[in-house]
Order: sequence, then structure tokens, then C-alpha cells
Amino acid sequence: VQLVESGGGLGQVGGSLRLSCVASGFGSEDYAVGWFRQFPGKDREGVSCISMRDGGSYVRSSVKGRFTISMDSPKNTVYLQMDSLKPEDTAVYFCAARPGPYGDISIGVPMEDDYDYWGQGTQVTVSS
Repeated sequence: VQLVESGGGLGQVGGSLRLSCVASGFGSEDYAVGWFRQFPGKDREGVSCISMRDGGSYVRSSVKGRFTISMDSPKNTVYLQMDSLKPEDTAVYFCAARPGPYGDISIGVPMEDDYDYWGQGTQVTVSS
């Protein structure tokens, strides 16, 4: 399994960035993809997740209304649309995947320990 992120970079306060995560190596759609971010000197925190199986998703409350997760199943791609960027969104963003079976992905923030496969991370810097 391989996950490749793209779309990070420099964003402006109030602006937008869209991160992409392309997953390869899964033999079916029975997997979920999560987005995590890591601030300097901090542990990774779950941001959002989506089930490729049924489209169920979750976005953590601190970014809800600004971040949106979506997927393009035929392309095995998950997007994290980040709008109304704030300086505190500056972090390294990772996508990760967990194979099925899993429960209802929409019930809570993705937990790092539940995800088996990780991308390399992409830096997002929001400047004012």
C-alpha cells in the first residue's frame, strides 16, 4: 500500500489550499483514509477521515466549517479542502489509511494508532 500526498505549500490567511492523497495497493474499497497534522514539537492529531466503502466522514470540531473531506473513488483519491486558513493551521499534514473491517468512521476523530499506512507528509504554512 502506498499513499502519496500533494497540495501543500504556502497559503495566505483567509485563503484556501487543497490537499490530495492518492492510495494504491488496496484490492477493494474496504478502507478508510484519515488526515492528520503535526505541529512543531507536538504529537500528530487527527483532523478528518472518510470511509471509501460508504463515504461516511468526520471532521474535527476545531476545523469544521473550514475544512472539508471528500473522495474520488475511481481515482482512489481523498481530498482535504482547507478554506479560511489561519496561521494556526500551519503544520505538516499526513494522510493515512486503515483497511477494513472498521466501524462507523463518522463517530469521532481519527486516532493515529488505528491507521496502518502513512504518507510522507506535506508542509502547510499559512502566512499573514
